[in-house]
Amino acid sequence: MPYVETKTVIKGEGGKIYDIISNMTAYPDFMKDLVSVEILERGAGYTVSHWVSNVDGRKIVWTEKDCFYPEELKITYCQTEGDLKKMEGEWNIVPCGDGCEVTLSVDFEFGIPMIAGLLNPILKKKVRENSENMLTSIKAQIEK
Repeated sequence: MPYVETKTVIKGEGGKIYDIISNMTAYPDFMKDLVSVEILERGAGYTVSHWVSNVDGRKIVWTEKDCFYPEELKITYCQTEGDLKKMEGEWNIVPCGDGCEVTLSVDFEFGIPMIAGLLNPILKKKVRENSENMLTSIKAQIEK
């Protein structure tokens, strides 16, 4: 199962960074591969959201449960249904120096064993690029 972890240091206050990361419906505004994010359900400390992306001309769709821990500056997510067999991970914001280290982890599984060996490295590369782009965009919004 491929696992991708990306990190960056953002010069800014953790709460402001958390506010941007937790506003998932705004992600399509700064993520070129993301078509839409729709909140299907809101509850105490969680949302259920539906995501549509277009990666290299291939539509990938999933629904995930996002759990929010604002006091810990952490968000966890887990696909509940969708095109991948498994996709889960978390956002962590840790104060450091004059900013915060922001980590995004993604653990996923394509779900077709016969072609996983071929597709997992490609997907891992795309997930890493996407994660790095997300962090770069969030950093630009905070540090502008």
